Amino acid sequence: MKKIKTLIILLFVLGSVIFGCATPKLIADKSGAQLWGENCQRCHNVPSPTTFGKENWEVVGTHMKIRANLTETEKDKVVEFLQSSN
Repeated sequence: MKKIKTLIILLFVLGSVIFGCATPKLIADKSGAQLWGENCQRCHNVPSPTTFGKENWEVVGTHMKIRANLTETEKDKVVEFLQSSN
């Protein structure tokens, strides 16, 4: 029984390392605008890209990366989209 638990834990850790570090292709194929629309409106009204300046969107992106559990790639794409809209 102890060997089975150890094996399960080992497989879970290995899976997390192997699959948790790679950006899923589904996310990689999406644009910043798509990710912005899909993720931001889950919890609140989607702000206009002109609501904040370029510097402020980086701060908002970092905050929302943590709050919305976004990957670094998702955050970067959304911030880039929002900054390009100013």
